[in-house]
Order: sequence, then structure tokens, then C-alpha cells
Amino acid sequence: MTAFWFAALAVLLAGPVPALLARARWTWRVPRAALVLWQAVALGAVLATLGAGLASLTMLFTEEPGLPFLERRGWVQTTLIGLGSAFVTVVTVRFWVVAAHVAVRTRRRRRRHRELVDLLHRTESHGALDAALLREAGVRVLSGPGRIAYCLPGVRANRVVLSDGVIEQLSPAEVRAVLAHERAHLRARHDLVLEAFTALHAAFPRIVSSRAALDTVRLLVEMLADDAARRTEGSAPLARALVQLASAPGERTEGETAVGADALTRVRRLADGCGEDDRTPPHRRLSAALYTAAGLVLAGPTLTVALPWLRLTWRALGR
Repeated sequence: MTAFWFAALAVLLAGPVPALLARARWTWRVPRAALVLWQAVALGAVLATLGAGLASLTMLFTEEPGLPFLERRGWVQTTLIGLGSAFVTVVTVRFWVVAAHVAVRTRRRRRRHRELVDLLHRTESHGALDAALLREAGVRVLSGPGRIAYCLPGVRANRVVLSDGVIEQLSPAEVRAVLAHERAHLRARHDLVLEAFTALHAAFPRIVSSRAALDTVRLLVEMLADDAARRTEGSAPLARALVQLASAPGERTEGETAVGADALTRVRRLADGCGEDDRTPPHRRLSAALYTAAGLVLAGPTLTVALPWLRLTWRALGR
């Protein structure tokens, strides 16, 4: 039965739980704690999948001595256990293969993209703001009327990319807010969080995988960057910049953290004053509740399912 409970938990954490959690709007008030909960749910789904496979396999080798497993369990149960073990093995191998593929493809694409923006970077200044931006390390300015702002993460070669349209059509305060937003993404390495959820979504079968997890995590990392930017530049310049960038027709980049994404939701949140810079007791209590829930998601199955299974397995192997 241990394998069944592990499998049920994996399906629950991969599909229904993310779908329900994605509908919650109160998580926007504490995006950091909410992101930790989302990561715990994702990790719990992976660990439960591994546990289901291991539990199924150990049933074949840790039964009491006597008749063969097939004679004790029968064809139906033996076939189901075998199919379940094979399915979990395929999903596990697929996850690591997909994760490696996503990591290699993403880094290759970013490297080419970084080389391209370095090549197209405009070095001559057209004004005081231009000159200040061009002196900043890691900032690249591309010629063109379109409003583009995004970041390219890397271990030693981060880039914040802006277009002429952003510099010319946004005020200096709004440009600084955009820079603060993108640099918050780079400091926190939000790209690694998104990469993990992208691999998880691609690896799990579509019948149990929820797109809500990936979409909600993308929104939460944007909100985290918004909170960092408004602490230094204020809410109003950032909100105006979001509106300007979101209204640019047809401007979409390969950057995972384009600043104009989900602009309407984020502008409303800024206007409502939600965020982790509001150090009120309700926010602290909500954060504590989400951190506790994240711990329970990971520790609960381990204590209630995995430890008894490990104890029985150890006893069987010790005979």
C-alpha cells in the first residue's frame, strides 16, 4: 500500500494542488513565502514519484520467504505493480533528461542572445540619462523605437537590456524603476526557479501536470522583483513603467523576466499596497503559515509514509 499512497500523493501534488493554489489571491501579499510553498509542492511531487517507484520495487524483493511473489500476489496485482514500477521509472528518467535538456538549451540560447546584444549595443550617448546608463556595468542599449526591457541572467555575465524607446518614452524615474526590477531578478536568480518549474511541467504527463504552477510562479517572481524595485524607486514610477511597457504592440522577447508581463495584475497590486514591504502582523502571520505549510508538505509524507516503509524494508532485508 505504500507505493499506492506515494503515487496518489505524487498525482495530487502535480495536478489538483497546484490548480487550487493558483486560484489563491492572498498569496500575492507574501510572494516570497508563496514561492517557497510552490517549490515545496513541486519537490514533494518529485519525491513522492521516486518513493512510489522504490516502494513498488522493494515489494518484489522484501517479501517473507516462501512461495514466489507471483504465487502469493496473483497475476493481476503482480502486473499492476510491475506496470506501476515501470511507469514511475519512465517518469523519473524523463524528468532528469528533460531537466538536463532545458538547462543546456536555456544556457545555449542565453549565450547566443548575450553575444547578439553585446554586438548590437549602442555606445554613443544621446543625452544625460543615456550617458549614465552606458556607464553602468551590464546594461545594454539597443537602437529602435520599440519599448523593450528584460534581463539575461548568467553566472558571470548578467545583462539588462533596454531599447531606445524605453529611454526616450519613459521618465528617468521610470527607467530607474525598470532597472531596479530587472536587477532584482538577477540578484535572486529567479531564472533558476523558473527553469526548475519548466522542467517539472515538461516532464510530468499532461494528464497530471498543471500549467498553473509554471504560470503562477512566473507571476510571483515578477511580484518579488516589483517589491524590490518599489522599495528603492517607489510604486508610482514602477506602475507607470509597467503600463508603458505592456502597451507596446508586439514587443515580446526571449527573456524569461520581461518587465511588462502580467502588467494589469501587478499594477493593481501596487495600487493596493500589497507586498512584503508592508511589515504588518497579518502579513507576518500569513508568511509564517505558508512557510509552515511548505514544511508540512515535505515532512508530512516522510514521517507518515516513508519512515514506516523504510523500517519494514530494513527488517525484511535483515532477515
